[in-house]
Amino acid sequence: MADIDVKTTDRQYRIHVEAGILRSAHEYINALAENKPTVLITDGTVDRLYGDRFHVESRWAFDPGEESKTLATVEQILEFMLGRGFGRDATVIALGGGVVGDVAGFAASIYMRGVACVQVPTTLLAQVDSSVGGKTGVNTAYGKNTIGSFWPPAQVLIDPDTLQTLSQRDIGNGMGEVIKHGIIYDYGFFQYLARHFEDLMHLDTEVVTRAISRSCEIKARVVSEDEREQGLRKILNFGHTVGHALESITNYEVYTHGEAVILGMLIESRLAYQLNLIEASYYEELKRVLERFGLQVPWDRYPASGLIERMGFDKKNREGRISFILPTGRGQVKEFLMEREQVMGLWKELAV
Repeated sequence: MADIDVKTTDRQYRIHVEAGILRSAHEYINALAENKPTVLITDGTVDRLYGDRFHVESRWAFDPGEESKTLATVEQILEFMLGRGFGRDATVIALGGGVVGDVAGFAASIYMRGVACVQVPTTLLAQVDSSVGGKTGVNTAYGKNTIGSFWPPAQVLIDPDTLQTLSQRDIGNGMGEVIKHGIIYDYGFFQYLARHFEDLMHLDTEVVTRAISRSCEIKARVVSEDEREQGLRKILNFGHTVGHALESITNYEVYTHGEAVILGMLIESRLAYQLNLIEASYYEELKRVLERFGLQVPWDRYPASGLIERMGFDKKNREGRISFILPTGRGQVKEFLMEREQVMGLWKELAV
């Protein structure tokens, strides 16, 4: 079992990582909520798998999938809670993948001006990314997570055993984020992941638990130093500028979030090499690991102008320039702001 403490400006919470913890999740939640009202928010798939394990006053499940990550879903959750008389002492339990965590977390952040939220992520991607750090939000026609809030959870419960129900594609989604943490912060961890890639994909309990724990430690340290993404926290967006653009241009129907970020990391690593930020040997090392996911970079599938237009909606952009987080050394990345014309020129060179 690993316990990781996250400190923010106005609160502290703990991440518990333990195989089988879901069997005793109600004990952790009861200790936190102190017998106050609790509502479980999940999706239909996860509800059928784990919903009955939680002893709550009310339970509400929405349709699974990225298409449910909307303001309309949040409004339905709020109406559900209001209709059942939940007050400011309520605790929301977000049980599921990243969509559930983001939607339920956002609803908790604005219900009665904010109620406690316990994140119980059931996918690898959610366990190492969206459940930690307090970012919540929904998608709009203008892009991913364009409406949201910073709302740190009261507690995070991570059970690696839930990964046994996932497909290899879903495991790969989360693995991309795990590897990202090594690239941006801990080269030794990146090397460990490269050596144990097959063990991770086949869910070796010891290796997976270590990978989840170290990923959460890295994200917790970054979030503790920069809760609202004013500086250091931006490094977590490596691969996301291009990745979010790929998701948007395909209407979220071709790539999962994890796949889009893996492709984004491949492209942005090549961009870093093109700009002489990293040496050839390191670029080839990154490329070798990221290509093990079997994804093909879609250089000719989508127009560069369309992708760059969508990059222009990225929340990290400043003064009309597009923000990229690019590798600058082993275990190191840095933000670079670029004009759209510069990105277009570089993109044409990359696609050759």
